Amino acid sequence: MLNFIKDYKHHELYRESFNSLACKVFGITFERWYKEGFWGDSYIPYSYADKYEIVANVSVNVVNLLIHGEIHKAIQIGTVMTHPDYRGRGLSADLMNKVISDYESKCDLLYLFANRSVLNFYPKFGFNPYEEKLFSIGTSDLKPSPLEGIRKLNGSSNDDLQFIQKFASKRMPLSTSLAAEGTINILMFYCSHVFNEDIYWLEDEKAIVLLKEEQGTLHVYDVISHAKIHIKPILSKFISGRTKQILFHFTPSFPDINPAARSFQPDEVLFFRAKKELMLPVHFKHPLTAQA
Repeated sequence: MLNFIKDYKHHELYRESFNSLACKVFGITFERWYKEGFWGDSYIPYSYADKYEIVANVSVNVVNLLIHGEIHKAIQIGTVMTHPDYRGRGLSADLMNKVISDYESKCDLLYLFANRSVLNFYPKFGFNPYEEKLFSIGTSDLKPSPLEGIRKLNGSSNDDLQFIQKFASKRMPLSTSLAAEGTINILMFYCSHVFNEDIYWLEDEKAIVLLKEEQGTLHVYDVISHAKIHIKPILSKFISGRTKQILFHFTPSFPDINPAARSFQPDEVLFFRAKKELMLPVHFKHPLTAQA
């Protein structure tokens, strides 16, 4: 007999089993994220437990989506997982229905990112796929500049993580056309687990950037600031003679660039379930560091 439980982050046995399942399915654990205080009240697991073993889960992330300058109350669904021994019993579907029942009257939309192996699963619950774009610029009008006023932050350092959290708590949206708000807990997971070696504080610009160059492409994952900034002076500090293009993994809105939108094939597809038709931008990218 399985028990349905939710929001149990402070229950050590359940949390330990939740982490074990996440490690088995995704190769990740949320324990450090929890102990650092980043697992806040906006991340709520909905789970089935066999005694104290979590065997299936669908997590809720309470966020706001800013679309064309208008705030929409949203639920981003993530960490959908089932223990291999319990698959084929409809547990994920049951948990999805519980989440929808609890939140469809309390929010404007629900959304999620689905692995390509399960794209037929989510339309059964009223979710529709949407195409994201990546935004890029060339480097012909950028000149490498000295690496001055830059401090590399360490995503394994408690002090640096606390600095990032405090600074990001007052961040301005990356774009008014599409941005996510109230996702600092997700950002901190990326800072501590994914891009922990790719975070920089720029003293002159008063900004934190997450970026990395790979094979001639500078990938910009996030730019965190309290005010509107020009991005070219920042990019010039990180490009090299090998850099051919710059990719933004969010919808950029900087006054000094005009990036081109391009199609790409992501590992996960964005699905929305909304009360009314969504008037999304023609071209957009949900910010990667707000993706659960």
